[in-house]
Amino acid sequence: MTSTINRPVFFGSSLIVAVFILVGVVFPRDAERLFGAAQAFVLDSFGWFYLLAVGIFVVFALFLAISRFGQLKLGPDDAEPDYNYVSWLAMLFAAGMGIGLMFYAVAEPILHYSVPPEAEAGTFAAARQAMALTYFHWGIHAWAIYAVVGLSLAYFCFRYNLPLTIRSGLYPLLQDRIKGPIGHAVDIFAICGTIFGIATSLGLGVLQINAGLNYLFDVPQTALVQVGLIAIITVAATASVLSGLDVGIRRLSEGNLILAILLMLFVLFAGPTEFLLRAFVQNVGTYLDSIVERTFMLYAYEPRDWVSDWTLFYWAWWISWSPFVGMFIARISRGRTVREFVVGVLFVPSAFTFFWMTVFGNTAIAFDMGSAQGAISRAVGADISVALFQFFEYLPFSAITSFLGVLLVAIFFITSSDSGSMVVDTIASGGSEETPAWQRIYWCSMEGVTAALLLLAGGLTALQTMTLVSALPFTVILLALAFGLLKGMKADMARVTEHRQAQPAIPMREATWQARLGALLHEPTRAEVVSFIERTVHPALVDVCRELSGRGLAASVARDAEGGTMLTVEARETRNFVYGVTPVRQLAMTFSAAEASRPDKRRAQVWSGHTVFSDGSRGYEVMGFTKDDIIADVLAQFERYQILTSAPATALYAASPDPA
Repeated sequence: MTSTINRPVFFGSSLIVAVFILVGVVFPRDAERLFGAAQAFVLDSFGWFYLLAVGIFVVFALFLAISRFGQLKLGPDDAEPDYNYVSWLAMLFAAGMGIGLMFYAVAEPILHYSVPPEAEAGTFAAARQAMALTYFHWGIHAWAIYAVVGLSLAYFCFRYNLPLTIRSGLYPLLQDRIKGPIGHAVDIFAICGTIFGIATSLGLGVLQINAGLNYLFDVPQTALVQVGLIAIITVAATASVLSGLDVGIRRLSEGNLILAILLMLFVLFAGPTEFLLRAFVQNVGTYLDSIVERTFMLYAYEPRDWVSDWTLFYWAWWISWSPFVGMFIARISRGRTVREFVVGVLFVPSAFTFFWMTVFGNTAIAFDMGSAQGAISRAVGADISVALFQFFEYLPFSAITSFLGVLLVAIFFITSSDSGSMVVDTIASGGSEETPAWQRIYWCSMEGVTAALLLLAGGLTALQTMTLVSALPFTVILLALAFGLLKGMKADMARVTEHRQAQPAIPMREATWQARLGALLHEPTRAEVVSFIERTVHPALVDVCRELSGRGLAASVARDAEGGTMLTVEARETRNFVYGVTPVRQLAMTFSAAEASRPDKRRAQVWSGHTVFSDGSRGYEVMGFTKDDIIADVLAQFERYQILTSAPATALYAASPDPA
């Protein structure tokens, strides 16, 4: 297979990543100081911007779910989802937060409990606040960021036939300029953010794997061992990404979700089960009670480093991951409605995450307050990567659970790396999903090398700094994506309304009043409607299709199982033109109160032939039209389509010869 790279994006992003890495490698003594200064500058100057933007994303996603836009589909309106719910949720969950959940499930609640931002350390108030803060950082705010990117990409790719790249979401704002330098810059920022975001996760993951191996097999915790682990797991991730989305990534995600659930259930039943169930309910209540205040909390009146160390880092981390996770969940979400997408992406993973954090976090706090007598807090304060394994020591079968923990982190490592590599490769290839193997290997290797070198150059500080810096420009892009998505959806809803109000393009033929009355009172059967479609509509559409194909357009006519027929003209960078007629069942007219009071299932029903268009709306009845009438109506709708689509009408004819 030949190369599919978009050269400005491929080489531009590679160069930027290489420059940042070389700074750490060439100047190792100054790297930590430089990274620390850069991190402090971004947080001090733009922390308010991160917080405000994430609040906007949450409100925007919820608005789309409850508004009329929620009924729009990510794809043609007759599209069915590519994956069932279990596979869909497993893949988006594993790609979204896997390593972080393993790394911070015990560490974050314990750290908030032992060093709280407001309450007194080690108290019950600190424990309650610790869980509310953990929920806040891992809840709907993170997934709202992913939802904005995923919705934008899925919407414009599957409904407008645009490439599956970040720049496509800006089409309503920039039109054809997305093909030039602005579009290249957007995709470059997306790739850099993804590379550094994944590198941060891989750095966390390898630290925890090393800590687990040290606990199980006394493997030393050194930089050399960690780089070796990155190399080994990167090779495994490369093998997975080469096997494709439906084989390697899907199976690993589903298998890892099962292992994670089993481990969580073990901790639930081996730990203080009744307390955990009660704590879960109360944690949710505390989270909801404080969600608005926390969303905009910057401690402006009482400055403290806590918000920078925790909330702002998390928001930047999620934003840097958003091109990767957003594009990944866009690829697996074709056929879902906007409302289904938002509800699924925001609430289902969040609910699982909340329960996960309750089981691990509250159990760890309970042990630390009781039998551990503060030992877990002291161990986590000294080395955050050992938190999970120190916690397992207070449960039965600690060696087995620690081994499962290492295995889970390793698989999450692989799924994050292979999913990220596939997404970055897609962006760097201009949206192409069929790319040569060497390109996927290149990006998978780039992620591993970036994680290894930044870990050697400055440890977690270097990884976090790259995340914060790369997320800043992409936050602006995310806001533009949200605005472009809203603009595109408004245009689509206007088209739906226009089609619902549409009338046939042909004038009503003159007929006697007796004939018109007979037509009004006639109640066609389904067989009559199907016969009309077969004998009149389908031949008319075939004639139009033949003429369009002769003029260089990609036109086709297809029948469906319901007896309908549909003409489709494929377009570039806008939605396809669709004109179809399908049998529609509706309630018959009634002339008595008794008939009107019956349930709909028991009332008489009639059939009619209604038009359908590219937005899935049914237009008007065409029963009784002649073949010439149907052709005239198709041409009128085709002319209307050219006017309403955002792309100029000439773009559709770019490949067609001069009709003259």
